[in-house]
Amino acid sequence: WTAEAIPDLSGKTVIITGANGGIGWEAALQFARKHAHTILACRAIDRGRAATQRILASTPGASVEAMQLDLASLVSIRAFADKFCQRGQALDLLCNNAGVTGIPYQSTADGFEMQFGTNHLGHFALTGLLLAPLLAADGARVVTVSSASHWLSGPIRFDDINWKRERYRKWIAYAQSKRANLLFAFELQRRAELNGAKLMSVGTHPGLTATNLLLSAARLNGSATQESLMRLTNRLFAQSAAMGALTTLYAATAPEIRGGDFVGPQWLMWGYPYRARCSAAVRDQSAAVRLWELSEHLTGVGYCLLAK
Repeated sequence: WTAEAIPDLSGKTVIITGANGGIGWEAALQFARKHAHTILACRAIDRGRAATQRILASTPGASVEAMQLDLASLVSIRAFADKFCQRGQALDLLCNNAGVTGIPYQSTADGFEMQFGTNHLGHFALTGLLLAPLLAADGARVVTVSSASHWLSGPIRFDDINWKRERYRKWIAYAQSKRANLLFAFELQRRAELNGAKLMSVGTHPGLTATNLLLSAARLNGSATQESLMRLTNRLFAQSAAMGALTTLYAATAPEIRGGDFVGPQWLMWGYPYRARCSAAVRDQSAAVRLWELSEHLTGVGYCLLAK
């Protein structure tokens, strides 16, 4: 399966977070090429606007725009959602793509550990605040990008979600945030089905992909050796960002996809997309419900349109 198989998306509206580079930009490019109105939701609006110009240079006449969104700030998330909802238009596709990876301990604007706060809580709040326009669409999809590292995560640290009691372990924290992404994606699908909503929620992971995420983490860690190693890994072992974006694109557009599917590369970390197997832990409904309730409490965002 390649991007050539994406159907015409004329009349569709797409929001993709973290779309100024990497797999987010590659996915946005393909959505725009297939005539969707594509919104690049980016923390740095200047980078978002530059990314839209690159898309327009490749696809003149594309319907594309950048909007400011900082997933590490609930104020920013609410402002973004309010601005979009004021348009009164349906939202056909939300790609929860943005994330941070393996960084030293930091807190979000609201005091959450940065990786869990950005990767999971930010997208949980965003999706909830955009639920009305999603439900207004005829068969909207929510695609949440996770990672193969969800296999390596232990149970969600419900009693110490912000790492205040134990020494912070950045890669365990990252894996936990990626497990949370899938628990959320599958619980969203369950609730949509219970309520008869025409909403499909799908989880994905891109495999080992050459992006700036790991390089940025190495810089934040202040390790020139780690940065050099990440560059070498990207050059020798990682697939291209365009290839990594195919799992998102397949999950977002392929007619054979069903709600609750998990999409990954064919050979675990490389290859064309297919419906893959995920860890049994991310199908644990009791953990998903507990995470959902905690997320509602921490973000103040309730999914009143989708009962339990």
